[in-house]
Amino acid sequence: MNSALRFDDVSLRYGTRTVVSDVSLAVDEGEVLCLLGSSGCGKSSLVRLALGLTPPTTGRVFVGEQEASVADRIIVPPEQRGLSVVFQDLGLWPHMSVEKHLRFVLSSRRFAAAEHDSAIAAILAGVELSGRRQCYPAQLSGGERQRLAIARALVVRPQVVLLDEPLSNLDLVLRRELIELFGGLFAELNASVLYITHDIREAALLGDRMAVMDSGTITATGTLAELSKLQIPLILESLDGTARRGE
Repeated sequence: MNSALRFDDVSLRYGTRTVVSDVSLAVDEGEVLCLLGSSGCGKSSLVRLALGLTPPTTGRVFVGEQEASVADRIIVPPEQRGLSVVFQDLGLWPHMSVEKHLRFVLSSRRFAAAEHDSAIAAILAGVELSGRRQCYPAQLSGGERQRLAIARALVVRPQVVLLDEPLSNLDLVLRRELIELFGGLFAELNASVLYITHDIREAALLGDRMAVMDSGTITATGTLAELSKLQIPLILESLDGTARRGE
């Protein structure tokens, strides 16, 4: 299967501090890969490397078949990578309505104006916000803001969508509701997704595969059933305890 995003022997160092060490990892086309690890293990640094916000110290980053970054050099700038991202703080624009959020990103990605209405209607139906298109972020509930952030990321049909702990500020009931909705939407769109989380339950419900990260390295990859057969259970139990404490 072809990769939508790939890291080949990637390391990232800041001075003498190594935050990512010899990571080789791929998100296949149409796959939801959950990157699971505790805070400070290097997960968000991989997102920055994927987006082209920083070059790797060593190794290569590919977006599709295109080499996007190599050691100490960004080849393809962030705006040309065809990626979308949702961070924990969502980054919604308070002065823009739901509809204007979507029109803005479609215009910025140079979608033809004739495509805007149909694309917006389809994605708003997918995230169940059709009746809220003229609302501003301050008028939306927490769950609705999350749905808008996902809609903004997906409406441009990105090569890969990266989600960095997008649900960590929500209660468990709402998180489960949104995971179900997002999982159905990702499947419907055949989206390629790198989903960052420290919550095993999120990863188990949403991911086709998991990658476990610890101290800047990938310690294992596979399905939950496959990881449970390896040396990973203690790591998973530790992470699950972190998730239960809401950390």
